[in-house]
Amino acid sequence: MPEGQIVRAVSGFYYIRSAEGDVQCRARGVFKKRKQSPLVGDMVTYEPTDPGQGVVTAIAPRTSELMRPPIANVEQAVVVASLREPGVQRELLDRFLVHAEREGLRIIICLTKGDLVDDSGEVDAIRTVYDPAGYPVLVTSAHTGEGVEELAAELAGRLSVFAGQSGVGKSSLLNTILPEVELATGEVSRKLGRGRHTTRQVEILALPGGGQVADTPGFSQLSFQQMEETALGECFPEMALRSPQCKFRGCLHHNEPRCAVQEAVKRGEIDEGRYRNYLQFLDEIREQRRY
Repeated sequence: MPEGQIVRAVSGFYYIRSAEGDVQCRARGVFKKRKQSPLVGDMVTYEPTDPGQGVVTAIAPRTSELMRPPIANVEQAVVVASLREPGVQRELLDRFLVHAEREGLRIIICLTKGDLVDDSGEVDAIRTVYDPAGYPVLVTSAHTGEGVEELAAELAGRLSVFAGQSGVGKSSLLNTILPEVELATGEVSRKLGRGRHTTRQVEILALPGGGQVADTPGFSQLSFQQMEETALGECFPEMALRSPQCKFRGCLHHNEPRCAVQEAVKRGEIDEGRYRNYLQFLDEIREQRRY
């Protein structure tokens, strides 16, 4: 049976892109019995029924799985924050980073609206915070095109998802990377069930230079439900690097003696503001476990 990738899902229909062409499929009832649902991004096997129609029969093992937004096999998260209007909100940025780390994704921090900032010192200060965590920081502008080619190079060969609060310019950036997205969607809308550009559902778009980007409504779940206290530190790479040097195994880097993370904060090796956000998230996890 033919194989393909689910690139869009709407109202129980799965739109599959395969070597045989684009196919609209339903899923077999066996998936419901198994309490399993196909996701956008899944590699699947399907059985053709009528021309352009079929039934999903099997789902290949997933390398990753996000539930909000619902998508499988994502490799990379582009965490987007704007330098102006509204400006970088560090607590929210760190929250997005934790969730991307939790899923084991490669991460890029993308700063938009670079044309509105004259002082390079502001960007340098942000890089100083996130360089110790190993995150590349790209400055972009949908208005001038700054950094767009560099970002496109990072997206090549991977399935990426954009994450960030409303108003930071995710859609504008996506339209700059894919300037013909509207033209392309009009061409395939009859087979893929897509009309005008929208982010109400998850959809995978192919990039001209190879790779794919998921157009999604965004990360709607940013709390730390079902996360253990000891797992949080692993989602801060600069803390996870020093954790083996702590006196106590399972150190929470809070009040414990001879904590390598707290010592690194005092030496300025870990940003103090990022550490404060870690403590805030730790309190949230503890509070959630009480209920």
